[in-house]
Amino acid sequence: MCNCTIIGISDSATPWFPPEVEAIIARGYTFSGGRRHHEIMASRLPANHRWIDITVPLADVFRQYDEVGDELIIFASGDPLFYGFAATVRRERPDWPLTVYPSFHSLQLLAHRLCLPYQDMRAVSLTGRPWDALDEALIRGERLIGILTDHQHSPQAIAQRLAEYGYERYYRMAVGCRLGNAAEEQITGLNPSSLISNPTLPFPNCVILQQTEVRPRPFGIPESEFHLLDGRERMITKMPARLLALSLLDLRHRHTLWDVGFCTGSVSIEAKLQFPHLSVVAFEVRPECEELMTLNTRRHGTPGIRTVMDNVLAADLEALPRPDAVFLGGHGGKLRDIILRLTPLMLPGATLVFNAVSDDSRALFAEAVTQAGLTLTTQMRLAIDDHNPLVIMKAVK
Repeated sequence: MCNCTIIGISDSATPWFPPEVEAIIARGYTFSGGRRHHEIMASRLPANHRWIDITVPLADVFRQYDEVGDELIIFASGDPLFYGFAATVRRERPDWPLTVYPSFHSLQLLAHRLCLPYQDMRAVSLTGRPWDALDEALIRGERLIGILTDHQHSPQAIAQRLAEYGYERYYRMAVGCRLGNAAEEQITGLNPSSLISNPTLPFPNCVILQQTEVRPRPFGIPESEFHLLDGRERMITKMPARLLALSLLDLRHRHTLWDVGFCTGSVSIEAKLQFPHLSVVAFEVRPECEELMTLNTRRHGTPGIRTVMDNVLAADLEALPRPDAVFLGGHGGKLRDIILRLTPLMLPGATLVFNAVSDDSRALFAEAVTQAGLTLTTQMRLAIDDHNPLVIMKAVK
């Protein structure tokens, strides 16, 4: 078992440490960190030290750590417990005694440079991660969003995403580059649209978004606010039925919604708008609906909805996140087959909701869910204006 000490440093070429940390470094032998950390610390380490580069695959790094013996000192950027390497050590070697000496992380440094109180800042890491956390923060309308970047999720890419989904007018960006390095530090404040065409900013960098205006976030979107399939309003789930279906799906504590037969995308978009934490996967066979989903997600500011343009009976579903909620909006006459295909993939306790527009479809759904081993729990009749009544049905696995 190895006693592990992780020391946070900034990008400064001459980092300062309290006497306690200086003493730990002076008596150390085996050190580790990224190549940039070694460049910064090389002149401060004992002459006969050993250095282990942190590179991928991490399994090789931890095999070297296991050979160290009693003491290992790791250097990490900023606060090692803030999206940092300390969490990796905790995960990979949970039994190791661990001591952490933090420094300011980059978002703290940028907030300090801007004299910006940041106690309410929503911190998001895009470093080696998908857009999900940023998408959720934008939809929720967080007032202050701090973003850790990488080469793929650069400030320019972030600005492009804001512009693509209509958020550029609601936020101002501040970009901090090489923070802590007095000779190279650069801070830029600008609106997102002007950043898209700017030259590449120095890396490493981070971003703080400051809200300038609250974007409206309606509870229930009128049908007139969607791009429709061939302009036909009857081809969209009406707002009252949509909201009731979402209520029955019980999405607040769900993780993944599958929307089967999305057409205009209204159910997926309403779900993402009201429950931004959701992972939404939407299925459709009609190719013209793909553009409708694109237009409508951008119109309503709901990034992150994953579309599968394929028949759910033929598509490869194994690679998708398993659903704990399913809305069945279209079935093409294959209602029973779809339910039997989806049920094994649904997580225990998952909900399945279907809008039955006829007595035949109502009876077929009830029969199919029973055959699939689901429990039919709810049937609610709803009449909207002069449209035929429908029955919203819920089954639970």
